[in-house]
Amino acid sequence: MTNDPLLQPYQLKHLTLRNRIMITSHEPAYPEDGMPKGRYRAYHVERAKAGVALTMTAGSASVARDSPPVFNNILAWKDEVVGWMKQLTDECHDHGAAVMIQLTHLGRRTRWDKGDWLPVVAPSHEREAAHRAFPKRLEDWDMTRIIGDFADAAERMKAAGVDGIELEAYGHLLEQFWSPLTNDLEAPYGGSLDNRLRFTFDVLRAIRKRCGDEFIVGLRYTGDQDLPGGMTRAEGMEVSQKLKSSGLVDFLNVVKGHIDTDPGLTDLIPIQGMKNAPHLDFAGEIRAATGFPTFHAAKIPDVATARHAIATGKLDMVGMTRAHMADPHLVRKIVEGREDDIRPCVGANYCLDRIYQGGMAFCLHNAATGREETMPHDIAPAATPRRITIVGAGPAGMEAARVAAARGHAVTVLEAADRPGGQIRLTAQDERRREMISIIAWRMAQCEKHGVDFRFNTYAEADDILATAPDVVILATGGLPHTEVLRTGNDLVCSAWDILSGDVKPGRNVLIFDDAGDHAGLQAADRISASGAAVEIVTPDRSFAPEVMAMNLVPYMRALQARDTTFTVTWRLLAVTRESNTLRATLGSDYSDIRRERLVDQVVVNHGTRPLDDLYFALKPHSSNLGEVDYEALTSGAVQQIRRNPQGRFRLFRIGDAVAARNTHAAIHDALRLLKDL
Repeated sequence: MTNDPLLQPYQLKHLTLRNRIMITSHEPAYPEDGMPKGRYRAYHVERAKAGVALTMTAGSASVARDSPPVFNNILAWKDEVVGWMKQLTDECHDHGAAVMIQLTHLGRRTRWDKGDWLPVVAPSHEREAAHRAFPKRLEDWDMTRIIGDFADAAERMKAAGVDGIELEAYGHLLEQFWSPLTNDLEAPYGGSLDNRLRFTFDVLRAIRKRCGDEFIVGLRYTGDQDLPGGMTRAEGMEVSQKLKSSGLVDFLNVVKGHIDTDPGLTDLIPIQGMKNAPHLDFAGEIRAATGFPTFHAAKIPDVATARHAIATGKLDMVGMTRAHMADPHLVRKIVEGREDDIRPCVGANYCLDRIYQGGMAFCLHNAATGREETMPHDIAPAATPRRITIVGAGPAGMEAARVAAARGHAVTVLEAADRPGGQIRLTAQDERRREMISIIAWRMAQCEKHGVDFRFNTYAEADDILATAPDVVILATGGLPHTEVLRTGNDLVCSAWDILSGDVKPGRNVLIFDDAGDHAGLQAADRISASGAAVEIVTPDRSFAPEVMAMNLVPYMRALQARDTTFTVTWRLLAVTRESNTLRATLGSDYSDIRRERLVDQVVVNHGTRPLDDLYFALKPHSSNLGEVDYEALTSGAVQQIRRNPQGRFRLFRIGDAVAARNTHAAIHDALRLLKDL
């Protein structure tokens, strides 16, 4: 028994949920052929095993052919989905977790050139900015067809044994009927609020007729679009009351805002540097006014905030979705009194930003998420302990140390700096990205629990490594900025790192040449422009900062557009020359021989890093594998067994940016998949 509010059961109709923590509907883009197969099932089952009360799948599953996903979603309009969902549901039930699925018709929030190339439909011809399709205005037969599609999909889910369904309204077709901005139909489906809600209630009645009154049905919706001309807070409250009094829904899942633009989406689902739980009080107001089961999720990353949400009666169930991507065992650790062991969500939003660019959702600093079939969340002890020496205490080295120590190996870490962190220390100097340091802090705490020997202020040479008598050496030495990219004038530029570290002060009229397109370039621009300087960001790409991706770009744009910042795409910095107290920067184009010039007082180059690999090549002849990695073994989870040099005294591997410039996730992924089998 426990008095923890989060661990109290909750009764939703006939369904008893074992605690108050849920994973809200989201689509990690793991389906295969539109079906939730092995990878998808393993992802949800891992969290069910660890104690979550309710896992909601899909975000959202499409109910109709003319609602084609713009990334890899479940296709609930196919009969074959029943068998796959039943496997997922049954296995989660075996571990005590309830399962629901979110169903939707996307309306205009998709593209006509996806799926079967059918027209996008909506209650008006207004285009959504995010997906750019001009929709066909719905006809009566479209509405009849789509109502039937919702009912068919709900019936399939009931046949699969799910505990309930949730209809997605906000941003999707149902809300497109609700909002005056996207509904210009005449009565009976346009005009008054009751008319705008009519289609939703027609859908709900069709589902009830098909699935019965006992089947659990909820709705995820916005109670305030927070958009000029859109649905207001007052209308949202009225909608909430009407949903409750209809008798057609069993719970409300409340959000606030709109998702038709990147800034709107980012405000609704906040990222790092933005306020935690910004819409929690609003959701609490809905619950207080309706007295109806109320769920909510929006940047509730920590247990304390979640506990507050339940203890104060703001919510009945609290969603911790991205937090469960970071640590699927979150609930188990609460139950076991190990909250300090929970791997924190740092709000980096690598998960969501990846899916909006057509990739799978991966957690920036948990490489096992989404790879549960091949990668462990719990590290198993090794059969034979070894001595492992690691050079470098950035994210790659710290993950290697954590995993090796959890395996039971004797681990020594040599680090040139006076503390761990590597490039993340630079990143975290930005107030908006300070949460990133938790990636290092959590690993440091785990390493200390396992007795890792850290030796800071140690610039390791080959003899220092050999003195530790290692069985395995892991080089995670990272890289240094590469700025020698110009025809002339390489000695006249500084790197983005120089700005971020404070080694070089910002100029007053600055050109930033960003040929890497990652955070470092934009962080440098942010810092320089904040000093009052004029900044021009130049990139040869057709869009700037492509590696930063959509939602992470929003806070940068809000800051940079408010200052004297210019964005110039499709131009390349060719040369820099000094003229008195100024620098002349010559720009060229990959598209033609045209030239442009700029007179500035500072040029900053962001062109990634080059590996710090001298130590690797010095040690390579002494190693038994000569540094070689068996990629087949690495990717299949087998043990590295290459022995090219019988006289070798240890095995040698390098990971992260010591191999090539990539990102934090790649560095951590390198470490986990190598060390988990050593």
